[in-house]
Amino acid sequence: MQRIDLIGARPRTATGVLAAVAAVALTTALIYPLREIVPAVSTGVTYLLAVLVISTIWGLRLGLLTAVLSAFCFNLFHIPPTGRLSIAEGENWLALAVFFVAAAIASSLAELARARAEDADLRRREASLSAEMARLLLADVTPDRALSEVSSRLAQAMGLDWTEVELGAREPPPGSLAIPLGESDRPVATLLLPDVIDDDQRERIEQRVGPALATLLTAAVERQRLGAEAVEAQALRRSDELKTALLRSVSHDLRTPLTAIVAAGEALGSPAITDEERDELAEVVRTESERLSRLVDQLLDLSRLESGAAEPRREWSSIEEIARAAADQLDGEQLALDFEPGLPLVNADAAQLERAFVNVIENAVGHARGEPVAIHARTVGSRLVIRVVDRGQGVPATDLERIFEPFYRGAAARSSGRAGSGLGLAIARGFVTANGGTIRAESLPSQGTAIVVELPVEPQPAGAPVGSGARREPA
Repeated sequence: MQRIDLIGARPRTATGVLAAVAAVALTTALIYPLREIVPAVSTGVTYLLAVLVISTIWGLRLGLLTAVLSAFCFNLFHIPPTGRLSIAEGENWLALAVFFVAAAIASSLAELARARAEDADLRRREASLSAEMARLLLADVTPDRALSEVSSRLAQAMGLDWTEVELGAREPPPGSLAIPLGESDRPVATLLLPDVIDDDQRERIEQRVGPALATLLTAAVERQRLGAEAVEAQALRRSDELKTALLRSVSHDLRTPLTAIVAAGEALGSPAITDEERDELAEVVRTESERLSRLVDQLLDLSRLESGAAEPRREWSSIEEIARAAADQLDGEQLALDFEPGLPLVNADAAQLERAFVNVIENAVGHARGEPVAIHARTVGSRLVIRVVDRGQGVPATDLERIFEPFYRGAAARSSGRAGSGLGLAIARGFVTANGGTIRAESLPSQGTAIVVELPVEPQPAGAPVGSGARREPA
């Protein structure tokens, strides 16, 4: 990063004195051949070049010194009688006076131009400094995290050993002075500086650098406040959406199995039913009870994930054992398991991953249209990739991300009338993400869908125990 220096770099005065003497001596020597062409008095204008150069570089004082030296040398070497400071003719006095006045005016104008150029350059560098501070303060970080870098850049720009910017009002510690940024009674921040700065630096900071920094800090603090309010509003809106979806789910998905269980229970008490009908009703009660239990478990899982209470209890576990345990819970389904030999262990919560795979596999079975569901596991670089593939009708590109939202049921599920709460993939994403992994959907129309889970492969410490394969309840 290029340093933005707000301190003027005027050359040293001693160098200017030597340059003035050299310029006057060189001009004096150059006038000798000119006297062969024009009168000696007319050659005095040549000294103005030296005056302008010295004034532009070293300022008014050395410019006037150059003018005096030029007048002295012009009188001594080129105005008759030469070799003496006396002047023989009166018009030469006038010429010398006009030359000195012209040299002084030229020197003053050159100094004025220099001062304006320095001021313009200083303002340009102040604008660059403001832009740099704006980049730091308005980036995607909180203002207090950027203040350290802002303080460092400001100290470099002002040529100070240190500066410190702190939010709010602050009393200066010993050896420093405090400049409030913003309104004096309620400053947005305080700029602390060494108490050795000169008056020009302090004035420049108070009148130009400070107000710009105060404006940027105000904007940064306001942006942070609005961002926090937006996040809070989004969280509240999301909470309202979840509550609405939960009420809909409770009113439909819970009522349906409860109605079936109540109806079957009442029928079971009838003496008119046969033993075969009694067995069928008992199967309805069992099936609907399992469905109801599964829905309650999903609601509890979602509640833990939404509240941040699903902190994984990590252990070294076999992903093959986890996937097979999940497949065992779907006994009777057509599943084809294909695991690469020698898969590394994963440092994750086995129970949470098992619950995630149960939901993913159950979702795939529901869309497979009776075809087998394939489960593949491979190591790809530093990731363990598990793919659960069905041969269903696929998922539209617009739904590939939305199917992981709570209570969302894709077009295929809605059109088929398949029962489901729309929670399975949302819970799977929550558990996979909590364990440092990612989950996504890949699909082609009418060719099926693949749910891809990727988990990080970490170096396993020697003697690390293998997990139990997810036989406990997820946290």
